[in-house]
Amino acid sequence: MTTTLHPVLLCGGAGTRLWPLSRKSYPKQFVKLSGEESLYQASARRLTGEGFGSPMVITASDFRFIVIEQLAALEIAPAEILIEPAPKNTAAAICAAALALHARAPGALMLVAPSDHVIPDAAGFRATVRAAIPAAEAGQLVTFGIRPNRAETGYGWLELSAPTPDFAPEPQPLRSFVEKPDAQTAKALLSSGMHLWNAGIFLFSTHTILEAFAAFAPEVLAATRAAFEAAQSDLSFTRLDPEAWDDLQDISIDYAVMERASNLCVVPYAGGWSDLGDWQAVWREAEADASGTVTSGAATALDCKDTLLQATSAAQELVGIGLSDIVAVAMPDAVLVAHKDRAQEVKQAVAALKAKAVPQAETLPRDYRPWGWYESLVVGPRFQVKRIVVHPGAALSLQSHRHRAEHWIVVEGAAKVTVDNEVKLVSENQSVYIPRGAVHRMENPGNEPLTLIEVQTGAYLGEDDIIRYEDAYARGQGAKG
Repeated sequence: MTTTLHPVLLCGGAGTRLWPLSRKSYPKQFVKLSGEESLYQASARRLTGEGFGSPMVITASDFRFIVIEQLAALEIAPAEILIEPAPKNTAAAICAAALALHARAPGALMLVAPSDHVIPDAAGFRATVRAAIPAAEAGQLVTFGIRPNRAETGYGWLELSAPTPDFAPEPQPLRSFVEKPDAQTAKALLSSGMHLWNAGIFLFSTHTILEAFAAFAPEVLAATRAAFEAAQSDLSFTRLDPEAWDDLQDISIDYAVMERASNLCVVPYAGGWSDLGDWQAVWREAEADASGTVTSGAATALDCKDTLLQATSAAQELVGIGLSDIVAVAMPDAVLVAHKDRAQEVKQAVAALKAKAVPQAETLPRDYRPWGWYESLVVGPRFQVKRIVVHPGAALSLQSHRHRAEHWIVVEGAAKVTVDNEVKLVSENQSVYIPRGAVHRMENPGNEPLTLIEVQTGAYLGEDDIIRYEDAYARGQGAKG
C-alpha cells in the first residue's frame, strides 16, 4: 500500500529582499520569477501526483484569494486553506497545520515546504522525499539538507553525523544545526564535506510533531490548539482565532522544536535548489550571457559584466553601460540599484522607506482582488484614473462611495452594470456614470476578461471609501475586507 504524503505549503512570507518586485501586498511566492508559473504554483505542482494528497496552504488573509486563483489555474484543489491572523513564524504555522491534518487524518505524514523555493528537478526531489518515508513512519522528525556548492552566509547549515561522498538521499541522524555563518566559517563548512544547507523542508507524522511540540514547546501547542479549536469557517477558508493566535510567540520551528529533539534525522538532496532569497540569487539562477550579464524585459546591457538588469514595463527601457556586479531592477513606481554583494541589505532599504511612510515600500502599483486587479494610471488633485480588469464570471461587491463619483469606459469585453435600480449591459466603447452615493456593481458576464478605464472624481479617493452591501467574497467593510 502506497503511503500518502500530505503537502503543507507555507505561504505567508513578505519577501522584502526582492523589493521592488516583491512587496508586502504581493510577495515573491506569487510572482513569476522563474518560468511561466509563480514560485507558489511551481511548489504546488512539484508536490502533486502519485503518492501525494491535496495540498494544505497556510497564508495571510490578504492572500487567500490569490492562493485559490493560482491553484485553480493549475487545476489543483486544496485540501484546506488556513488563514493566519498575523505572522508568527514557522512554529505556529506548522503546529496549526499538524492540528488540522491530525483532525481529519490522525498520524498522517505531512511534508512541510516553503512556497517560494526553486527546485528544477521535481522528479529528483520527489524521489528524495520518498526515500525519507520509512524514517518518518518510524517516528523520526526528518529535515532535508541541500548539497552546498558555495560558502553561503545567507543560510543556516546542517551538520551530518557521517560523511556522504555522493550525497545520496539516505536518512541519517543530524548532529547539529549551524547558525548563518560568517564568510570564513562558511568556507570551512563547505570544505568539510559534512554540512548541508538548511532548506526548511520537513517530513513527519502528525503524531510525531505534535508530541514534539508537547515536549519542547507546550505553550506554542496550547495557544495554537486554542486558535484552531476556535477557528471560524469563511467561504472555503479556515480562519484561526485571532485572540488565541495573538498569544503565540514569534519563533521558528528550528528554535521551538528541532534543535531540542533527539529523534531528528536529515536526508541530503543533491539536486539544484535556491530559495531566491535576494537579487544575487535571482542572477545566479538565471541564464546569463558570456559576460555573466542577465537581462529581463525591456533591458539593454552595453559592456556589462556579472550584472542583472530587470525591467518590468514595456513602456520603460532600462539601459546599463559599463556596469560590473550590479543589480538594477526598474518598475514604474520604484527603481533599485545595488551592488550584488550587498543584495541582502535590500531589506534594510525597505525598512528605511517604511520609516518615511513611502507607499512603494509595501504596495505595488497593481492591486490584486478576488475578482481581478486594478492599477492607478494617473493620480491628481481630486481625480484618479485606473485600469480595471475583471475575471470572467466575476463581480465586484454591491457598493457605494461617500466622497467620489466614477465614470467607467469599457475598452474590452462587456460589463453588466447596476446603478441603483437600473441594470444594463455596457459594451466596448460605451460608458456609464456612477454618481456619488449611488449603489452600484460591476459584473463580467462573459467568457473573456473585462477591461475598463475608471475615472474617479471627488474630494477623497481612498480605497477605504467603500460601503459594501453584498459581496460574493465575504470581505466585510474596508479597502479589502
